[in-house]
Amino acid sequence: PLKLLQPKTVPKRLGTSQKKPREPQVPRSLINEIFRHFVKMPVTRDAFKIVEKCSERYFKQLSNDLEAYTHHAGRKTVEASDLEVLMRRQGLVTDKMPLNVLIERFLPLEYRKLLIPIAVSGNKVIPCK
Repeated sequence: PLKLLQPKTVPKRLGTSQKKPREPQVPRSLINEIFRHFVKMPVTRDAFKIVEKCSERYFKQLSNDLEAYTHHAGRKTVEASDLEVLMRRQGLVTDKMPLNVLIERFLPLEYRKLLIPIAVSGNKVIPCK
């Protein structure tokens, strides 16, 4: 007797590859450019690797602290006040050195316009809150 032909079952693929998602990182070129700007001299590769690792840890700790401040305040969004409290605890912002002065001193004009409210013609304030 003839047996009915049945289609072979093909094992299903698991979809995309099983790669772990990578954490976002600050680009090496940016860290290198900032570090060389402030050091103003050549940097060896070994020293740069240490600076890169330290900056990665610093930003990771910074974001963990901001998350804790936001959670403590009962919010789900990090606000500028959280960052100001963090910078005050680090000693970067003081009564003699407010956040706006740091912004004006170290950031380019296009970023200053985004962060510091300014009055423009038509009685408008940019950026709007």
